[in-house]
Amino acid sequence: MGGAPQATLTPIAWAPFSQPQQALVQCPLDEIFFGGARGGGKTDAMLGKFSLKQKKYGAATVGVFFRKTREDLKEAIERSKEIYGPMGAIYTDQKKQWVFPSGARLKFEYLERDSDAENYQGHSYTDLFFEELTNWKTPTPINKLRATLRSSSGVPCQFHATGNPGGPGHQWVKARYIDPCPTGYEIISEEWENPFTHEKVRQSRVFIPSKLSDNPTLMADPGYVARLYQSGSRELVRAWLYGDWDIVEGAFFDCWGPEHVIRPFEVPKDWLRFRSCDWGSAKPFSVGWWAVVPDWFETVCGAHLPRGAIIRYREWYGCERDPISNIVKPDTGLKLTAGKVGEGILERDAGEKIAYSVIDPAAFSQDGGPSIVENMKGINWRKADNKRVGTRGALGGWDMMRARMVGEDFGEPYGERPMMYVFSTCTDFIRTVPVLQHDENRPEDLDTASEDHAADEARYACMSRPYIPKENIVKFNPQIVIGGKSTMTINDLIGAVKRRGAFRD
Repeated sequence: MGGAPQATLTPIAWAPFSQPQQALVQCPLDEIFFGGARGGGKTDAMLGKFSLKQKKYGAATVGVFFRKTREDLKEAIERSKEIYGPMGAIYTDQKKQWVFPSGARLKFEYLERDSDAENYQGHSYTDLFFEELTNWKTPTPINKLRATLRSSSGVPCQFHATGNPGGPGHQWVKARYIDPCPTGYEIISEEWENPFTHEKVRQSRVFIPSKLSDNPTLMADPGYVARLYQSGSRELVRAWLYGDWDIVEGAFFDCWGPEHVIRPFEVPKDWLRFRSCDWGSAKPFSVGWWAVVPDWFETVCGAHLPRGAIIRYREWYGCERDPISNIVKPDTGLKLTAGKVGEGILERDAGEKIAYSVIDPAAFSQDGGPSIVENMKGINWRKADNKRVGTRGALGGWDMMRARMVGEDFGEPYGERPMMYVFSTCTDFIRTVPVLQHDENRPEDLDTASEDHAADEARYACMSRPYIPKENIVKFNPQIVIGGKSTMTINDLIGAVKRRGAFRD
């Protein structure tokens, strides 16, 4: 830092108005995520930090401020004029760049496609600013730009980002910044070995939560809160008001809730158990172990499970995790061989009797060698029904999965009950499935660019045990009811068909 030139003293037309903004300005860590509720002063904090940093380090300070689209940049640029103009900085509209009296430079750029990140190879910046980080579906373009952070003048290089809950990138942003410490202000460190010197190199990051209540100007305007209430769904408003990252706007499985997650219990040995698997190597693989509730069952924690419900009681999610913090690296597989995955599945069975196992039909493909399932020796896989979306009136996999999540109203004393449950220890299902988004071009399907491996595997499980609507099954065996609602399972239905010989009204 001693080699960095000193800037000319110029007035600063900005000062932090809240403790979180002050924390951002003063934070010396390599990576900072500042976000949560709307109105927390995120844009101001990033623009203000650069103005203060360039004052200290002068011409050696070079930054770039990114938004997803050109249109998104307009408001940030207008706000920058209010802060930087009084300081004597000169803005060039053609270059979208500020040049300060100190010689420091800040550019405004948009990164609409992942491939746009390739345009910055060879660039050098001391500061990267990404506004509304959740607008990027994956961290791929952002990670490529990290390599541009370098300084030959001793200026400390930093990555800054802001964001609100929701959006296509909600999942990976939450996993990287929020999940390690939801309340924020905890330093997360990553460590690597320099292959040339064999020394340990470290990078540290932190999540600084911002709230609407941090902004005295907006809090003084009761109309702002009222307008937020009118601007979207209940989930979106809660996320914007409180910065709640567990609420997802536009979730594909909007029927998911805390009632689906139950505390683990010892699954009775006589319950039918089965496996489902979605294969992956460079991308994560997902294996789920499921049990079928044979009759109404009350757990030791008081949860009432309906007859025919399926329970995900174990999972193995093959994704890469940081060896120091154990934080998931989103959508990055372990690159294990099929043989190793098969061995791992059998080890985790712990001597259980597994009735059947279903896997993506693509795992049976042969191309000049043995298939994936052939390499998973000792497991008798069968092809899963891979129908994602229903056609011609037939239910697809997502319909089946959603129907089980919704469940039925069994009346008193049980009320509404899901027909699918997940042990709280199945953290990767809970982390990925509730935040999946709709495909923009095909709303009845989910966005395949997201981390959908656990969802695909659970879809195979649901399709292997079709959930039959009660109005279609009461006629076969009306005495199998609880609270006036049928609880007949597919096995009951098959038995009824065999006894009667055919469907009939």
